Amino acid sequence: MSAKMGYDSGDFLKSLGFPEIRVHQSNGHFDFTKSGRRILVIGPMGSGKTEYSAKIWRDARVTLEKSDIVAELTRTGVADRRNVFFVRSALDEKRFEEYPEDALAYRGGYERLGNNIAKISNSFDLEQLLADFPQMGTWIIDEASFFDERMAYVIKYASESKGLVFVYPTLILNFRRDIFNSTARLLIETATDVYPLTAYCEHADCIQDSFYTYRYYSVAGQECPALYFDPLIIIGGDMKKEDPREPNYCTRCDHHHFLPGKVYTYFTLKPLGEEAAKGNTDPLMKELKLLTNDIRESELYKSVLAEQEDGFSHSQVIMNALKVPCLAEKALLYLFVEENLISSDLFRTFVMELNLDREYLMNRLSDNGRTIRW
Repeated sequence: MSAKMGYDSGDFLKSLGFPEIRVHQSNGHFDFTKSGRRILVIGPMGSGKTEYSAKIWRDARVTLEKSDIVAELTRTGVADRRNVFFVRSALDEKRFEEYPEDALAYRGGYERLGNNIAKISNSFDLEQLLADFPQMGTWIIDEASFFDERMAYVIKYASESKGLVFVYPTLILNFRRDIFNSTARLLIETATDVYPLTAYCEHADCIQDSFYTYRYYSVAGQECPALYFDPLIIIGGDMKKEDPREPNYCTRCDHHHFLPGKVYTYFTLKPLGEEAAKGNTDPLMKELKLLTNDIRESELYKSVLAEQEDGFSHSQVIMNALKVPCLAEKALLYLFVEENLISSDLFRTFVMELNLDREYLMNRLSDNGRTIRW
């Protein structure tokens, strides 16, 4: 009996002899009849964002076997929303090296998409794909936050003008628990639907829901949290890494998501960068030198020590953040790449005078689309 007549689903199940139980919304099949949607699928790594995409692909395989009557419901112009196309970033190839070229890969498996998959670099590439494949009605843009801001409006225009559906499983929060970037913010603003997913916290002693991506390094087998000013964009695979210069990722709850150094970043590091931008480079040079050669005398050490004395739990794990190599390099990259306080010439000067790790710097600059002539 319908809810309009006074019964809810719990009452109906009870009438069939079920005990009194909590009834949840079912996870139904994808609705290909609704046009013009922009569906944001958010959650930390391991929450099933890409598997959600794979389910859409599998549902499409079933509905394509239906009659022409169904096709009339799922088509706008030449585009049929049962035709699904999967798009990923050309910068993220390392994540999928072990899979076939046409694989939509997720934890625990993959789907082979044949010609219905492509790698792109920017929103202009997406526009070209839309022109090349006009029959595709549902577009899944993997990690859409990694693309330029224009992407949000390319998606909005195409969905509204052509009835296309876009699904973008993506991280909205970065490891700092901030909105990932301006693209992520625009995707939120222009979305018509949002599906939030969670994962188990990956701390060994916890089984709480997790919403956050946690970045850490492994140094001599110890968990070392990334500091707040760690480079925001680091391109690499999802495999566990023991190289202390390369980060690992997992998902954590509030209690086990450690992020030391935020106070230092805004209270000390950024003001030092602002002073350097005005021509007074000595204070920043002194701090970077201490980060390289005598960490215990640095302002960073004092700040992180104060954090754990102010009631932070897991104090030793927090202090482990200072065991990660290339701290001066990371601080300098933050001021140069993200805050734009350091000029290219000044960047080179610091690197040469402090004899910083150029290989590490070059890799991180490349990740962020920046170059330096030495």
